[in-house]
Amino acid sequence: MIRLSTSDPGFERQFTALVNARREADSDVARDVRVIVGSVRDEGDAAVHAFTRKFDRHDLDETGWRIERAEWLAAHDALAPELRAALELAAKRIAAYHVGQKPADSDHVDAVGARLGARWRAVDAAGIYVPGGRAAYPSSVLMNAIPARVAGVERLVMVTPTPDGAVNPLVLAAAHIAGVDEMWRIGGAQAIAALAFGTGRIAAVDMVCGPGNAWVAEAKRQLFGVVGIDMVAGPSEIVVVADGANDPTWIAADLLGQSEHDPTSQSILFTDDADFARAVADAVDLAIGDLATAAVARAAWDANGAIIVTADLAEAIPLVNRLAPEHLALAVDDPDALFARVRHAGSVFLGRHTPEAVGDYVAGPNHVLPTGRRARFSSGLSVLDFMKRTSFLSLDPGALAAIGPAAVALAEAEGLPAHARSVALRLAGAQAELDL
Repeated sequence: MIRLSTSDPGFERQFTALVNARREADSDVARDVRVIVGSVRDEGDAAVHAFTRKFDRHDLDETGWRIERAEWLAAHDALAPELRAALELAAKRIAAYHVGQKPADSDHVDAVGARLGARWRAVDAAGIYVPGGRAAYPSSVLMNAIPARVAGVERLVMVTPTPDGAVNPLVLAAAHIAGVDEMWRIGGAQAIAALAFGTGRIAAVDMVCGPGNAWVAEAKRQLFGVVGIDMVAGPSEIVVVADGANDPTWIAADLLGQSEHDPTSQSILFTDDADFARAVADAVDLAIGDLATAAVARAAWDANGAIIVTADLAEAIPLVNRLAPEHLALAVDDPDALFARVRHAGSVFLGRHTPEAVGDYVAGPNHVLPTGRRARFSSGLSVLDFMKRTSFLSLDPGALAAIGPAAVALAEAEGLPAHARSVALRLAGAQAELDL
């Protein structure tokens, strides 16, 4: 774990190294994914079958390619009542939040009489990747499927790896609640390729979303353009800005909530209280021993954790903006004062009683967020990721006469005479019509 202070002579160099540290896939992953993607493109079902047998250790012809709806319903009905209620509460809140994101069509006539506007429509089909290796996350089903449903996607396809043929019943129950249409027992880069290209059994989709391991992320990167993607997600990360008035055990829990995801996860604390910094470090070390995920959390904290002491909390915010974290928690009495200066973060959690973990499940905003400093230029998953905008234009003779000559001049300046003629011919006809 890195300990830094902005008063240290070498702070800028050390912090820059922290900002620029890469925790993502190497060239070997890219090479392997390229082989997998090419095989699925060329061989379809046969390649998916072979890769599933190799990586997930089961034969799809025996275990079944599709997970049938009856299994989803049975898993849902078998849930403990309090767990079913928790999933349904989460689904309700996620849907309510995302309904507010749905854009409105526009249609108006401007000052010269031109009719302009835009029409929003959902993609026809979307694919959702749900992890099933290190852990299975029903919350990811809800966070990916519900915005697609709100957007109006007609065909919602879910793929999930099932090591040794087994699938997590919570994932099945969440798919039932979220309204998934199809579920396939496949994962990894081969599943992303199957969704992008289609196979004999699986029809292609228009957009793919959902978190996964390095191979899944790399497959999405390589297939962008063949299919739309939500983002290329890397290891999880959190930045916590906290003063000494916090309980150090609370902040330690927040940091470990990210560290336990994966050995490459990153957790960083900024504080203006050196004694509090030491107390949090001690609390992290003490708490790790009680976690079932202790080995993963310890590896992530030791390799990627950091505690940074600043002169005051205001000094921390420019540093936070440089990190552009996936999650940012502002554990102070007046978080809005700091929040006003935050420019880059995937999602922000305001105040001492707003743990990031609530946002992972039941708060409403999406937990699929940009990692690896991508919050500088991208946003979390939303309804808009499942929609596209079509602009439209309609001119009458008067509107064409008002703006057409400028189009002719620009087309001629760019050396595109057919463009210019296309407008000029109509201009002559429009003028004649106006003269009548």
